[in-house]
Amino acid sequence: MSETPRPPEPGDKLVAAPLEQTRPHRPARPSAVRKPGAWQRTVTFAVWVIRVASRLAALVVVLYAVFTVFRANPANTWYQLVESLASGLSLGLSNLFRMTDARWETLVNYGLAAVVWLILGSVAAGLVRRLAP
Repeated sequence: MSETPRPPEPGDKLVAAPLEQTRPHRPARPSAVRKPGAWQRTVTFAVWVIRVASRLAALVVVLYAVFTVFRANPANTWYQLVESLASGLSLGLSNLFRMTDARWETLVNYGLAAVVWLILGSVAAGLVRRLAP
């Protein structure tokens, strides 16, 4: 009852397989989708904390550099808060380069500290992520 397939001819563009040879689509097994375990969730949370902390540190350092470049009021409470935080987060880079203009010196040194914070955060997050199975 079924026809025998004819062999493909040289001019044929598309050759369809006979119905007997095709395989039906098999859906993925539910067991193939794994829920993350407790360890993987912990590692993911730790990576998130590291990234947020390093970006906040970089933000504080850059904010202090911006305050200095635009000559913010040193008597302001926000300026004093950012200055006290930035001095601890400068990673010892606050006097790396000496320049004649104090504003440029602050911008370069604290900008470099911000870049170092971003790099350290990315490296640490990558190392911690490797702990996940």
